[in-house]
Amino acid sequence: MGNLNLKKYFLSKNLKRDIPSSIVVFLVALPLCLGIALASGAPLFSGILTGIIGGIVVGTLSGSQLSVAGPAAGLTVIVLNGIHSLGAYDTFLLAIVIAGVIQIILGLIKAGTIANYFPSSVIEGMLAAIGIILIMKQFPHAVGYDADFEGDEGFSQADEHNTFSGITRAFARINYGAVIIALVSLAFMIYWPKFKKLAIVPAPLLVVVAGIGLSLAFSGTGLALLDKQFVRIPLVNSSAEFFALFKSPDFSQIGNKQVWITAATIAIVASLETLLSLEAVDKIDPIKRISPTNRELLAQGVGNIVSGMLGGLPMTAVIVRSSANVNSGARTKMSAIIHGILLLVALLAIPALINHIPLSCLAAILLMTGYKLARISLFKHMWHQGLSQFIPFVVTIVAVVMTDLLIGVGIGMLVGIFYILRTNLRNPYFYRIEKNGSKEVIKLKLAEEVSFLNKAAIQVTLTSLPQGSEVLIDGSNSRYIDPDVLEIIHNYKHNAYTKGIIVQLQDVKEKYDVPPLKELVYNPN
Repeated sequence: MGNLNLKKYFLSKNLKRDIPSSIVVFLVALPLCLGIALASGAPLFSGILTGIIGGIVVGTLSGSQLSVAGPAAGLTVIVLNGIHSLGAYDTFLLAIVIAGVIQIILGLIKAGTIANYFPSSVIEGMLAAIGIILIMKQFPHAVGYDADFEGDEGFSQADEHNTFSGITRAFARINYGAVIIALVSLAFMIYWPKFKKLAIVPAPLLVVVAGIGLSLAFSGTGLALLDKQFVRIPLVNSSAEFFALFKSPDFSQIGNKQVWITAATIAIVASLETLLSLEAVDKIDPIKRISPTNRELLAQGVGNIVSGMLGGLPMTAVIVRSSANVNSGARTKMSAIIHGILLLVALLAIPALINHIPLSCLAAILLMTGYKLARISLFKHMWHQGLSQFIPFVVTIVAVVMTDLLIGVGIGMLVGIFYILRTNLRNPYFYRIEKNGSKEVIKLKLAEEVSFLNKAAIQVTLTSLPQGSEVLIDGSNSRYIDPDVLEIIHNYKHNAYTKGIIVQLQDVKEKYDVPPLKELVYNPN
């Protein structure tokens, strides 16, 4: 575990935060693991198994203290199509193993550094969008309408409806028993933490106890819940049954081209979702730690290899579980690891009890997570940052809500990059008019780095200078000037006499070399 400093993971001040948080993440992950497996056309056990591996294996190897890995909604369509196109689940498992190997290679070649180029406004927008999606997707579950699978994040649903029509249909199919359970659960989530002496018992645990108690009380009445309104974890009655649930990949299909195409698709999509989740979690980490992205790809790769070897699903770092972990007060990766252990215990020891948990009380926990991610104060903060931050933020929210995570973030990235380029284009130099005796001198002091993107702005400025001017182009502050820009400057100086313009170049070299990477890295020696 992180830097071999094992003691911090067992400090009481950390465990008293990590253990309650792990319970919250366990309760959030349980229905999501099952729902995503169901939507993927895979065995229910594979969803739970992936959550266990994501918690214990990836949690141990990861350098992130708060990220939680498991089966992801963003991969459901890829998994469903992959199983169908490959014709057998054990062949699909081989694709997962290969995807894990590809992720390890990506980690070794340091492909994780791409995460450093995600604009902050887009990451904030993605978080807010996930919060809004949680609220809209969990509302139907809270009122007892469970047509869409738990964990779905896409706008278009498997039941041929969408997020908005799902909400309207939920109003026509309200189960008042589920509504009462959800409202009582929300009340516990809001008010219980305010009682400091009692809050040692996490509110989500009380929510589950209250949900089970109320569902039993409603049994046989008009408020009774239907079977599909409860968690449904596979029942394991013996060790033989348990081990029979595991499946192995079919290595005889290693030469199948479609296996490699599926593997590459999983590796790329899973890696992108992982890096986005990692950036998002670092953004909301109260301690503001920075997670090592390349190490995360290595951890995810190992996790997917183990998952594929045992019969699980492909996994990623998951924003919903990770944000629930942060919002519950977790401090170290022990929370993710313990949540994986709890999933294993639930499967082996108390599946019958787990199957008495109403989905509506778990929906209340996710509704609170969604509210915290999409809080009003975040919108105010982004507005005060200026339109160059606010517009990409809002576009990302709308795009993610109306499409899915990767497409939405891609659209937000395009808008964010536009504003970055727009700012860059306008900032190649400082413009000042100075006196030289009776004459005015127009001084252009070039920026520290003048790139190709600044070419158009500099050319427009130079060609618009009035005839008879005296111009000083100062490159004393520049570490690098792009060759195209240098060509414009030298050409302008060569031809300026035709307009009666005198041009002087100060500390502008004939050629600039890009600084070696080693000069940009801190070296204590």
